[in-house]
Amino acid sequence: MCDAFVIYPTKLLGITLVIEISETAQGYLRDLLSNQDSDGDVAIRVFVAQPGTPHAETCIAYCRPGEEQDGDIAVEYDGFRAWFEGCSERYLVDAVVDFQEDRMGGQLTIKAPNARIPNVDADSPLEDRINYVLYNEINPGLAAHGGMVTLVELVEDNVAVLQFGGGCQGCAAVDMTLKHSVEETLLAQIPDLAAVKDVTDHSVTEHAYYR
Repeated sequence: MCDAFVIYPTKLLGITLVIEISETAQGYLRDLLSNQDSDGDVAIRVFVAQPGTPHAETCIAYCRPGEEQDGDIAVEYDGFRAWFEGCSERYLVDAVVDFQEDRMGGQLTIKAPNARIPNVDADSPLEDRINYVLYNEINPGLAAHGGMVTLVELVEDNVAVLQFGGGCQGCAAVDMTLKHSVEETLLAQIPDLAAVKDVTDHSVTEHAYYR
């Protein structure tokens, strides 16, 4: 362990992950975790939500015993354990976690310069591949009408649940957009995706492009 920070290298999917957690950040996390009431040791879990998209967020959350997920990678720090989401690994390269004290007490910061950079291939998780197509191929076209579509979740049998926003919500042409733009593009480019489902409340037409 380095006096200034911990470097965590691992090898997964051919990518080397390097996470830097400053000494002050480690101390802050130890204090937080020590105050958690739990029958077992509470850890932290680091992951990237909506990785490879403009809306990517790098998150640190409490992780109680049994809440870690398949593929997560455990790392023991001085006084606590961290779980790193395996499928977020490529997006956490060069990430830095730091804590800066201020008059309000201080703030934990996470900088992950690669979190929003598209980084997918045929072996990437299905969710990442869907988001890649949505944000890099479909949404640029929908933006011309002030619209967008996002992935809400993946459900059984590889069905993608989508939600439209902006000019696409309540739009009279949304069925055509869903079938002939979104669905056809996704199914053509992602063979293991079975179907898509729209859960948008289209009764809201305030911003609809066509009414």
